[in-house]
Amino acid sequence: MKTKLIGLMCTMAMGATAVVSQAQDPKLTERLNNASAVLHEVMDTPDKGIPQGILSNAYCVVVVPAYKKGAFVVGAQYGQGVATCRTPRGWSAPVFVRAEGGSFGWQIGGQSTDLVLVAMNKNGLEHMLSSKFKLGGDASVSAGPVGRNAAADTDASMHAEFLTYSRSRGLFAGIDLTGVVLSQNADDTRSEYGANVPFGVVLHGGQATPGNAVNFVHTVARYFVVARAAQN
Repeated sequence: MKTKLIGLMCTMAMGATAVVSQAQDPKLTERLNNASAVLHEVMDTPDKGIPQGILSNAYCVVVVPAYKKGAFVVGAQYGQGVATCRTPRGWSAPVFVRAEGGSFGWQIGGQSTDLVLVAMNKNGLEHMLSSKFKLGGDASVSAGPVGRNAAADTDASMHAEFLTYSRSRGLFAGIDLTGVVLSQNADDTRSEYGANVPFGVVLHGGQATPGNAVNFVHTVARYFVVARAAQN
């Protein structure tokens, strides 16, 4: 019975909008699929993943697969990601974002890492709707707690607009992303939807989910619903 209930809740969390079927850019489809894979790999290890207390209260989820740092170029950190936000009708269709800058002392050479950012309140959502903002400057940010630490969950969610995580070489941990700039990728978003749809329209649930994005949105919705159920 509980499994059926969670399945029903997942369907509802996907949102009430229709699914759009149209020719999609293979590079964007790959990015969406990679983002789904990152979330699966992170959440399939619950004792080391994003705590359920964090995910159950998320307003938006951003995934940047393979955020890269150049070997010799100063300030060459760069990544392309996707984001979805929670609406009264479920999780929104995705938008495409860029992540630039920041400095990770433990990154060496051309190593890349996957990033996950969780917006924890309405202020974080409002920043997501802006064209560009800096973590740790325009928006407060904190390295997110990992695992089943309820006390850490509560403390972190009360003090930061964004909680941030990284996955590199199989290891997953909270990370300080102060200085990273997150901006809208209007070109990729326009390519995905075939029109210049504003970020606010998409993230508020006013845009149907394209067929190539269903897996990503469903993945976020699934783990959100499971986290919510675990809190009850």
